Amino acid sequence: MFQFEPSIAIYLIIFILPAYAANAAPVLLGGLYPIDAGKKFFDKRPIFGKGKTWLGIAGGMGAGLLVAALEAYLLPSTQFDIFGSKPALYLLAGALLSAGALFGDLAGSFIKRRLAIPSGKPSFLDQLTFLFGALLFAFPFGFGMALEGANLIFLIIITYLIHRGANLAAHFIGIKKVPW
Repeated sequence: MFQFEPSIAIYLIIFILPAYAANAAPVLLGGLYPIDAGKKFFDKRPIFGKGKTWLGIAGGMGAGLLVAALEAYLLPSTQFDIFGSKPALYLLAGALLSAGALFGDLAGSFIKRRLAIPSGKPSFLDQLTFLFGALLFAFPFGFGMALEGANLIFLIIITYLIHRGANLAAHFIGIKKVPW
């Protein structure tokens, strides 16, 4: 059976926070210049869709790196220092997690288009592919603690709940057209 240590939860959230920022930022900072330039795949459907833009990718990377830089500045020498007072590790993890989150989101959109799920329709792919992409990119560089059994389950559950809540809030205040 998986055993989860509740005290590790805050460290996991600190670790994954750059990915959350990278995934959320395109909603606010995206627009213009679709990544697929409006081109269709061989199935005659959009490759990613008009909602995936270069500005969103740049904004997502910037937001994720900003969060990592804030962590690198604020957390060393505190009880929440997850990288042993090494700012470069915060930035490396932030870059990998951000790029992975954006890649995971793109992969989810690509798969949705292949399955003929229109943009804006809810699916599992919208909720968690960014998390899986982030962890996939960070894992080869030694940031694999998040993949250990109960830690991964915790991240999946908390990510789903945070993502769902953030989307509902964004819809309520008019930032998103749909609540998912």
